[in-house]
Amino acid sequence: MIVFHDPSEVPEGFGPSVVAIGKFDGVHSGHRAVIDRARVAAAEAGAQVVAVTFDRNPLSLLRPELCPEPLSSIDQKLGLLAEVGLDATLVLRFDAELAALEPRAFVEHVLVRLGVVTVMVGDDFRFGRGGVGDPVLLARLGREYGFAVEVVGDVQGGGRRVSSSWVRDLLAVGDVEDAARLLGRPHAVSGEVVHGLKRGRELGFPTANLGEDAEGFIPADGVYAGWLVVAGGPGDAAGVTTRYPAAISVGTNPTFGDVARRQVEAYVLDESGLDLYGHRVQLRFTHRIRGMVAFEGIDALVAQMTDDVARVRAALA
Repeated sequence: MIVFHDPSEVPEGFGPSVVAIGKFDGVHSGHRAVIDRARVAAAEAGAQVVAVTFDRNPLSLLRPELCPEPLSSIDQKLGLLAEVGLDATLVLRFDAELAALEPRAFVEHVLVRLGVVTVMVGDDFRFGRGGVGDPVLLARLGREYGFAVEVVGDVQGGGRRVSSSWVRDLLAVGDVEDAARLLGRPHAVSGEVVHGLKRGRELGFPTANLGEDAEGFIPADGVYAGWLVVAGGPGDAAGVTTRYPAAISVGTNPTFGDVARRQVEAYVLDESGLDLYGHRVQLRFTHRIRGMVAFEGIDALVAQMTDDVARVRAALA
């Protein structure tokens, strides 16, 4: 997948293209419905399929007090978009200049440059200064500039529209299984493995700790079953991905009470001597095992961790 970070990077004569526009935070099943329809239209038209998205949530500039924490970083989002069969993605820097574009200027600045023949949007799509543009206005401009507009209906689940907000609400209470159903895959957090207090090693459960720059929405405090995934891991050739079953802990280790920030760490099952320091890894959350609690003494904590690992093993079997 080609990635453009500005319309000026799109080469002259690019296209024809079918364009799907959206924030695509988390690239959940609702987003993929729009992209899938774009892929079908592109195949019918002999065109390329292109996503147009933003480097941040527009609310971070327009209404920062209402801007939610993102489900995925821009790098994670691009990785997910690359997996759904796009030919290219244009990442627009959402700044004051872009926000000030009138709808017609947005079409000329972005869509015309891509050689668009069809644009796919959701029915809540808004564009242009003050959000005055909607699918109806986009269709009217499309008739002038020679492209069609298709509005893709919402994907529904349990009588509710599938949305990034819904996924975020589920993760905030630790419901990673229902979140996975909406996403179409386990939710993931990624980051570099760094040195921690090595307390897990002392207890017989050495963990890979993610650094403070971990990317992706971190679920509620607790213990989870999941997978630690590393590309080009120890002993692997470049590009090879290795997946390890893992017990994942999120929280501040309340038994000890000396950890200031929430930590994300993973104990890899049945692997001794695995050195992941300095590697970037992905932690995929599949099942919630329990909430985070403080224990009275080390023996009680170790007994619970032993039980946690047994339950993780059963969940991943």
